[in-house]
Amino acid sequence: MIEIEIIADNTKEILEEIKKHIGGTINEKWSEYTLVVDNDMASGSIRFIPFDWGVNTIDYNITFKDEVRLKIHASEFNPIRFIYPLSGTFKHRFGIDNKEELVDQFQSLIFTNKTNGVNYIHFPKDEKLQINVIQIVRKHFLKKRTTNVSTLNKKLYEVFVDTDHENRFRHYGTLNLKMADHVKKLWNIRTKGMLRVLKIEAKVYEILSMHIQQHNKLQQGVPLPTSLLKSELVTIRKLGQAIVKNPAKDYSLEQLSANSGLSQAKLQDGFKFLYTRTVTEYIRHVRLEASRDLITTTDLNISQIVYTIGFTSRSYFSKIFKEKYGITPNEFKKQLIVPVAV
Repeated sequence: MIEIEIIADNTKEILEEIKKHIGGTINEKWSEYTLVVDNDMASGSIRFIPFDWGVNTIDYNITFKDEVRLKIHASEFNPIRFIYPLSGTFKHRFGIDNKEELVDQFQSLIFTNKTNGVNYIHFPKDEKLQINVIQIVRKHFLKKRTTNVSTLNKKLYEVFVDTDHENRFRHYGTLNLKMADHVKKLWNIRTKGMLRVLKIEAKVYEILSMHIQQHNKLQQGVPLPTSLLKSELVTIRKLGQAIVKNPAKDYSLEQLSANSGLSQAKLQDGFKFLYTRTVTEYIRHVRLEASRDLITTTDLNISQIVYTIGFTSRSYFSKIFKEKYGITPNEFKKQLIVPVAV
C-alpha cells in the first residue's frame, strides 16, 4: 500500500503531494490543473479547478496499480468535502476511528474534521475510479453575497458556520443515481476558455445542491423505494439514458419491461424515483427537450422535427410543446431568428 501524507494549505498542494508519490506531470490550462499519470503506479488523471469564494473541485479519473491511502491532516485548510463516486469505490475514516467505512459506487459522502484531526481516504487497487470531490472553505464561502446558510437544515447549518473547525461531521448518503448524470456531464464539457470554466462551475454548484437536497431528504426520513434493488435502479437508469440517446424509437412500457426483465410496476416506481415522472411522461419529456434542441441547432422545419423525435401528429406535438414551454414551436423558432442590422 502507498500512504500519502498530506499537510496542505490549499488543494493545489494536495495535487503536488500526490504527484511526488505516484509520478506524472501537472499541466495547467484555463485555470485547470491536471495531474496526468501513465506508469507502473497509476494510469489516468486527477484534475483540480479552483473557483471564487473558497469553492473548488477535484476529479479523479484514474486507476491505481496499488492500494493508495491519503492521510490528510486538517490544518487551517480544512474544507467541507462533498464526494461522489461515479465509478469505483473508496473507504473513509477519521484518525480517531479504527474501522473504515466503504463508500460504494453512486453513494455520496460529506465530511469535515476538527482542526488537527486526520482524514483517511483509501482507494482500491486496479479499480477504475471516477470520483468527484467538491471542497468548500467556509470562511471564504460565507462572505459570498448569495450564500444564505440559514436556509440549510440544522446539521448542515452548524457545519457551514463552524469556521473555527471545532467539530467533526460526516454523512454517508444512500444510492443517488440522479447525481450520476450530472457528474458525468461535468466530465463531458468540451468548450474552451472562460466559457468552459463557467460551465464547469455551474455544474459544480448544481451537484453541490444535490448533495444538500439528499441530506435534507434523509434528515426527513425519505427512504429509497423498497420495491427496487440497487441493481434494478441501475438498470432503470440505463433505460433512461438509452431513451435520451434515441428518443425517436417506438418505446412502450410493455417493451421496456420485456427488454429489462423488470415488471411494469417496478419500472414505474424506478422512473418516478429517478426522474419524478412515469415512463410515458419521461419519454415525452425527453422528446420535447430533443425537439427544442433541434429547433435551436438545425434548419429542420417543425414537421421534420416532429417525425425525427418519434411523434406522428404535428398538432399533438404543438399542443404539448406549448403546455411545457408556454409557447408554440413556431413562435419559439421565430424568437431564434435575429434580425440583421443594416
